[in-house]
Amino acid sequence: MMMVIRNEQEHSETEGSRTKKKKKQDGTSRPACSWRIVFSREFIKEYTASHPESSGLKAATKAASDAWKLMSPEEKAKYTNRAREVWDKYLSTTPARIPKPRRQTKLVTRCSPGRLLNVLQRLTPDQKAAVKSMGFGSILNLRCRTLRRSLCLWLLEKFNTVRRSLEICGERIPLTPRDVELVMGLASSGKDVVNSGPDELIAELRKKYNATNRGISVRLLEERLAVPEAGEDFKRSFLLYVLGTLICPTARLDVSPSFLHFLTNMDVVHQYNWGKFLLDRLVREVARYRQGKQRAVGGCLLFLQLFYYESVAVGEPSELSPAIFPCLASWGEEEISEREKQERELGGYGCGEVVCKERGLGIGMLGYRTQTDSIHSAIMPPEVENYPLFEQVGYQAGEDQVNGGMITAEVTDDSYSFFRFCKGLLIMYKLSDTGRENMPISGNEGDTVCVDIEISDPVRAPCRNAQYGCTEIVDYTKRKEHEDVCLCSPCACPLRKCHFIGSSTQLSEHFSSKHWDSGRRFQYNSPLPVTLNKNEACLVLQAEKDGILFLLSKGTESIGHTVMITCISPSSSKEQYLYDIVSERGNSCLRLKSYTNNYPGRIEGSPPVDFLLVPYCFLNSTGKLDLEMCIWNSTDIGAD
Repeated sequence: MMMVIRNEQEHSETEGSRTKKKKKQDGTSRPACSWRIVFSREFIKEYTASHPESSGLKAATKAASDAWKLMSPEEKAKYTNRAREVWDKYLSTTPARIPKPRRQTKLVTRCSPGRLLNVLQRLTPDQKAAVKSMGFGSILNLRCRTLRRSLCLWLLEKFNTVRRSLEICGERIPLTPRDVELVMGLASSGKDVVNSGPDELIAELRKKYNATNRGISVRLLEERLAVPEAGEDFKRSFLLYVLGTLICPTARLDVSPSFLHFLTNMDVVHQYNWGKFLLDRLVREVARYRQGKQRAVGGCLLFLQLFYYESVAVGEPSELSPAIFPCLASWGEEEISEREKQERELGGYGCGEVVCKERGLGIGMLGYRTQTDSIHSAIMPPEVENYPLFEQVGYQAGEDQVNGGMITAEVTDDSYSFFRFCKGLLIMYKLSDTGRENMPISGNEGDTVCVDIEISDPVRAPCRNAQYGCTEIVDYTKRKEHEDVCLCSPCACPLRKCHFIGSSTQLSEHFSSKHWDSGRRFQYNSPLPVTLNKNEACLVLQAEKDGILFLLSKGTESIGHTVMITCISPSSSKEQYLYDIVSERGNSCLRLKSYTNNYPGRIEGSPPVDFLLVPYCFLNSTGKLDLEMCIWNSTDIGAD
């Protein structure tokens, strides 16, 4: 009898230690399950009484467990019913627990404008001149130190990576490289930035920057930038630092060594389309973050933040205030704090009014503005010559006109939007000495000079793609529009070990002569069986009829492979080809019928295009992917 009492005491102590934590939280112990609360206690008493030679509670518990497992559901029912009664009583008498508030999701990002700003403040005049020569002079006017993480999280929810747009305030605002140019001051035209190529071409640079598999150390770059030299090494180190901390940071803390591919020749850096590169990388990094492939958010979140400030007006209508180009220069910590205060007073993000439907950036901080028949606008570029948006074409102005850094002009043609006028004022037209002498001055209070400007004849210039075969000479006013649709826009060879760049026609000839054995030739409107090896990410296809190149790309997801076909041609090309991809396994068949999208080279990541998802179970026994594809040179969607 003493042994039974001792065993029950041990059992109660064990139960007490297990529910101690719950008692502290609720004040009431939670009942155990049917096996624990009813059957085991009764069985252990009987077992201990009938087996005095037992070694203790452990043996009795083991016997109870074995006996419970051998019982039928009918035999267990009386115990489970009694346990349910105990639980019902417990739930009816115990007050409901107050749920703990969920912790707010934290934003992890490597976009560090404050870190970059510290480096900018230490640059020498020669180093600043070197930065301007590369087309990055606008970065020197950075004033913002911190990201508003709550705003960035909200913008990430509203960012449609497929449409490349922000869906806020009941409007869908598309994002383009031109928006990057207006906000960040980076060029939105020129050659595409290609960060791939043969590893041997950057072997020396990787060694020079101690690049590892993780990347290039940010601290190492900061040490290099602390040296007062402004040569090629400084330019490359500065661009790596800007790319890794502001323009296109990745999820890692270090700078991606793939950037070295387009920094081998520093003399052509200013010719790249950095606006498109920033936007492409932002879309890619946000998409990867949403897919759960990385914990940190890559890409230039500062661009999203400033674009929102400039695109959405808050507060009451106000008088026109000076618009600074790029917008990056107009937002410091004080301005951002004031804007955030206005957002809170209005009720939170997204309660303002969208004012950039016609790309009317630069009017978001002090309320919305309306365009009247006569627009008086103030342009305050801190250093106009630094910005690609305001490329100088023979612009000459006397010191007496620009000492104050401001030019105020009047425009009476309401067919031009405010920014079209600003761009036309400083890009499109040339002000000659004769024209300047005859300009009627309407006021010169302080350092501001108000003038009525006569627009002279536009400047004609060759297309930027002249080196790729374009013979067009267009007005400077229409140069951008022409280059956006120019069929001689550069395309890159899709093979990793080749860095050839040329027009689509030149690329076709190059591939036929140099890489004839590296792809598959096919005929339009005819099925073609294709097999992709386990480690084969793409296959180049070349049409026998016209030599046009296509890319069959294979991506990897958690449940299978994505397969798509794209056409290697300028993104501005309107021509599309109908294609069909089929994957079979026994009696099962997967099929995708869609149009090709145009990309000027190899695809990085998962672009927002149609694709066929093939589960891993469709692979053959050797892990290869067997497909049957067909490309039509007819645009009839009903072709079969």
